[in-house]
Amino acid sequence: MPDVAALSRRWLAVLLLCGVAPAGAAPPTFADVAPLLQARCVVCHSGAAASVGLRLDSLENLQRGSANGPVARPGDPAGSELVRRIRGDSQPRMPLTGPPYLSADEIALVEQWIAGGMAPAPAGSAEAPPPPPPRRPRPGEPVSYSDVAPIFAQRCVKCHTDGGIRGAPPEGLRLGTRADILRGGERMVVVPGVPAASDVVRRIKGQSRPRMPLDGPPFLTDEEIRLISDWIAQGATDDQGNRAPVPVGARVRFEGRLESRWRVDGLSLVVGPDTRIKKNPGPGDRVEVRGTVLPGGAIAVRRIRRR
Repeated sequence: MPDVAALSRRWLAVLLLCGVAPAGAAPPTFADVAPLLQARCVVCHSGAAASVGLRLDSLENLQRGSANGPVARPGDPAGSELVRRIRGDSQPRMPLTGPPYLSADEIALVEQWIAGGMAPAPAGSAEAPPPPPPRRPRPGEPVSYSDVAPIFAQRCVKCHTDGGIRGAPPEGLRLGTRADILRGGERMVVVPGVPAASDVVRRIKGQSRPRMPLDGPPFLTDEEIRLISDWIAQGATDDQGNRAPVPVGARVRFEGRLESRWRVDGLSLVVGPDTRIKKNPGPGDRVEVRGTVLPGGAIAVRRIRRR
């Protein structure tokens, strides 16, 4: 049997897009759209660090648009960048955490709302509740992927995804899912159990350059950096507490301050007769380390050079 409600919504969308509304049919209001925005969009588009300055946590902020201009034009869904992004007509497609992307019915709802003039929520109607604040485990508590996923989504995925704001993900590194993060790109950026050997941590701290995220400041807060560091120190666990395997033999590259021979920012390195030592680095020098991961997460240095 066909889904009558879905067919009705799509037919209403067609009529509204053509400027014709069936008798007695009222276009959606912001009260209808807000729950969808809260569920799929505000994880990135809210607060001071909202991507391109676009906040979608209220009608006023949506109407204000982004640093690039309006994203929704009343009566003109086809000319609204918000619609183009959720449809995939403009890149990168939104939400950046997709797939899954918005369903056809969800997209039709947004189109109907814009086609009908972007009506505000009716007076006295209950507004969509704000999303719950992300969980913030305290020091020493278990940290799972779901605790750090919102940080990656808001501050990292805008670049590190296919079709991101810089085009292809830099160095092939995608950060949209736990699997992406653990897979790395041209090299590994997470060594489960060893945050000091994980370049994703060193980048957000500014030990490796350029510091990330690239559009900072503001950079990540101390609390956000601690959460990501704790997550990796605990094994980059999934939401069931399963630790990620150590990627033995994988290549890593990072920068830091050489404290002694051979210790960089508190991380002891394994240097052997095959290690190439370039430009005679000494304590206090900034160095670049290239190496491979040993069992247990130690780093065997292939090359270390003074920067």
